[in-house]
Amino acid sequence: MTQFTYELHELESAAQTVIREASDEKVWVFQGDMGAGKTTLIKALSQAFSVSDQVSSPTFGIVNHYENQQGDLFYHFDFYRLDDPSEALDIGIEEYFYSGNYCWLEWAEKIAAFLPEKFFLIRISTDSETKRTLNLQHIKDAS
Repeated sequence: MTQFTYELHELESAAQTVIREASDEKVWVFQGDMGAGKTTLIKALSQAFSVSDQVSSPTFGIVNHYENQQGDLFYHFDFYRLDDPSEALDIGIEEYFYSGNYCWLEWAEKIAAFLPEKFFLIRISTDSETKRTLNLQHIKDAS
């Protein structure tokens, strides 16, 4: 596990560290309290990957699709408003996970039973208004 702390003005550098630590993992799970900065970090990651689409939390639509300048696809999920985990199956969540494209998941604990065995876990802790700590971990078997 890797842990580091950053100030919000260092967000671009933090995003680069996350990308480097994730290596070739495509499914990334973001954990943190409401307001910890999950979507903000995803926006910074999108910029680092040269995503040209507007990035926002897909709270009401569950998933947003983005594309970068190289044609790579990114899927951004927000399961916060999900009432029944099986709703994730209805949108074909497993097809997304095994597509080979990046999948960024917020509030994934709501669909824990459907997560792939391997994913990259990003835990965000709020230390102050301007300071965050990230714990980064490769999960090999989520069961």
